[in-house]
Amino acid sequence: MFSDLNERQKEAVFWGNGPLLIVAGAGSGKTKTLTSRLAFLISERKVDPQRIIAITFTNKAAGEMKERVEKMTKNPKISRQPFLGTFHSLGARILRKEAGLFGRTADFSIFDGDDSLRLVKKIVKNANLSSKKLSPAAFLKEFSRVKSELIEIGDFLNGGEKEQLVWEFFEDYETALERNNAFDFDDLIEKVVRLFREDKKVWERYRSQYDYVLVDEYQDINTAQYWMLRLLVGPHNNINVVGDDSQSIYSFRFSDFRNFLNFERDWPQAKTVFLEQNYRSTQNIIESSSAVIARNTLGKLKKLWTNNSRGTLIKVIEHSDEFEEADFIVNRAREFINQKKSVGILFRTNAQSRALEQLFLEYGVSYNLFGALSFYERKEIKDIVAALRFAFNPKDEMSWERLEKSFSKKTAVVLKNGLLEKRKNSSPADLVGYFLKTTDYFEEIKKEYVNFQERQENIQELIYFAGQFESLGNFLEKIALASPLDLTLGRRKKKKLNLQAASLMTIHLAKGLEFDVVLVVGVNEGILPHQRSLFSGDDLEEERRLMYVAMTRAREELFLNFFDTPSRFLYEIPPEKVEFQVEKPLDEEERWIEYN
Repeated sequence: MFSDLNERQKEAVFWGNGPLLIVAGAGSGKTKTLTSRLAFLISERKVDPQRIIAITFTNKAAGEMKERVEKMTKNPKISRQPFLGTFHSLGARILRKEAGLFGRTADFSIFDGDDSLRLVKKIVKNANLSSKKLSPAAFLKEFSRVKSELIEIGDFLNGGEKEQLVWEFFEDYETALERNNAFDFDDLIEKVVRLFREDKKVWERYRSQYDYVLVDEYQDINTAQYWMLRLLVGPHNNINVVGDDSQSIYSFRFSDFRNFLNFERDWPQAKTVFLEQNYRSTQNIIESSSAVIARNTLGKLKKLWTNNSRGTLIKVIEHSDEFEEADFIVNRAREFINQKKSVGILFRTNAQSRALEQLFLEYGVSYNLFGALSFYERKEIKDIVAALRFAFNPKDEMSWERLEKSFSKKTAVVLKNGLLEKRKNSSPADLVGYFLKTTDYFEEIKKEYVNFQERQENIQELIYFAGQFESLGNFLEKIALASPLDLTLGRRKKKKLNLQAASLMTIHLAKGLEFDVVLVVGVNEGILPHQRSLFSGDDLEEERRLMYVAMTRAREELFLNFFDTPSRFLYEIPPEKVEFQVEKPLDEEERWIEYN
């Protein structure tokens, strides 16, 4: 079962009891190692699976880990399952049982960012507060910071006018959430930590349930997640974590990679294992990306190496502007797609996809854009989900307001009464059917939208997915906790990266993925690194980690494109690893000859 592990991986997998830190460089098989550790505990140590928690950052990663463990243990139907999921799904599970301690019932709603923002807008509007003082979005970000960093009231009351205003409205926001019988996304962690800290009996009950806690992507945890883990780990201290501080790129979500760096301080008896053999990339890519990340002052020193071939040099391409850059990238992508290679096109911000999408469409080259308007953000899906959420939790004002605005008063009242009547004895699919029939929804979108067929297909996909659930609560929780790359909808579950199309996404979304060929867009000073980071040492180091993540997604070939001022990061790549070229702009006649 473990014969394909290298020596360092085996060292981590076969470790005994106590804290374990696995420092896993890019492409070194960290998921394989953590999965093998979990399988080893179940199959060799005979640990009761239900006494193990394994935490990942996406449902997709959790699903893949579950499949691997079942395959490795040669038991496709383990009768007693470990908890395998995200921090938020674990928090939701705990709060379903303990909701009464927060003035909620077990059928509470989980508010997404849009729900929370609408709630804050109502609070600000009712207070007649000028948006010049603080916008609703700014309030919401501060509320998220309060919960993610476990900030206490004293830290605000001793502050200035802005801090005191935030705290005043934070209390109004918390009251409104309770009135709606809802928790927001941050509550799923923060409220659990607060519960454990304030109720010792509840804390001891949960802490005593688990013998091992395994955590993936430990470098990305925030303060609340850190304390959730500290409080869940029992006196056995069996916490096993894996991560790479060089790939910590989520400070905008309040993650703090210092939690990773301080692991051995927090757990003095910790065993530390370095995974430094890269299985993904060529030697040139490994050596170039390592030279870049070595410029950061904070981090655990790793010496990545590989048995892979040296490969081609890193291509650094200068373009005259973003459109010539896009022209080059689209045509290179077409060449590699024709060679049956997977192609990743990565950018710092979503706005950079505009010129690329325009040319992909013009030239008829297939592409998939990730992280744009997600499935659950589409109007037709949000309308249906609002109805289901109201049926599940009639106190959900945000869902009811959406239904009132979307339909006539008469239709909304009929829908409301029907949902309240059917809520207890209907499956999710039945409730979707009732919604569609009562509102005559297919006809409504046919009248209103040119792309009504696409919207109908989206609804059919939701119906198919809903048919896999008997419990409305489980269905809604699955939706609420889905991430942009969790392709969990019905038939979409089987989708993989399409070799006949380029994959366009931000570098943040690309972490954890790999491609034969990677083309990075806009490696310009002011874009990567972003101009907002140029006056902060910590921010600049995170931008360098972002560059490192982009470079290490590539298996075989790496293209770094820029126009105007080249990024400082390009100068940090050893010159002997680089092939530099300047792309001459095409005039209109040359463009016509090349593409016709």
